[in-house]
Amino acid sequence: MNREYHRWRSHELGRDMEMLVFGHGGLPAVVFPTSQARFYEFEDNGMVGAVADKIDGGHLQLFCVDSVDSESWYNRGVGSDWRIARQVQYDRYIVHEVVPYVRWRNWSPHLIAMGCSFGGFHAVNTSLKHPDVFTGFLSMSGAFDMKELGFLPGYYDANTFYNLPLDYLPGLSDEWFLGQMRQRRYVLATGEHDQCWNDNERLAAVMRAKGIPVQLDVWGHGARHDWPWWREMVKVYL
Repeated sequence: MNREYHRWRSHELGRDMEMLVFGHGGLPAVVFPTSQARFYEFEDNGMVGAVADKIDGGHLQLFCVDSVDSESWYNRGVGSDWRIARQVQYDRYIVHEVVPYVRWRNWSPHLIAMGCSFGGFHAVNTSLKHPDVFTGFLSMSGAFDMKELGFLPGYYDANTFYNLPLDYLPGLSDEWFLGQMRQRRYVLATGEHDQCWNDNERLAAVMRAKGIPVQLDVWGHGARHDWPWWREMVKVYL
């Protein structure tokens, strides 16, 4: 399997950012790690191995990015205004630096974002904010209600609003955005014993109310919020 390590100084974030690339062609996917995790997490937890046949066959190419969650959502050492501002900078890093790199490497007309748990949040939020860039998402056990989870307690501004899909989607009326979203493919996968099941039901309901097609699958047989289930999910959806 083609495996590459890359590192560069991010202009948007003002720090070095790292990435692993797997594969040589096919559907490109930007992979977000879970809460405060690193770019190598997907490989370390067997997710790359789970779809190795598709990667080796040239059907799938993974771009596993690093996170700055410890500097944004989870950073209790700074004010909430700075935490959400760091998230905005991270979004710009993905769109202005990672995506051009992906497009330089892979000319596929499609580009998806994917992730598990908090990575699922990033995948969904990034895809919905940039439907002209991302043609779909795969979220496995994503968490979407940051207010309920206690992030940014008592703080709310425009940056907060535009990074919470459960807040900005219900009032979205811009037909350009909605038109783009209605042409995309969105998949929400969760489990019957997953603490994020309710978040996924809520997000799917909001999307459907806007005419945005979304596939919501709730796995049975004891499916939980954990890697063994995500390894099975990724084989089904990619």
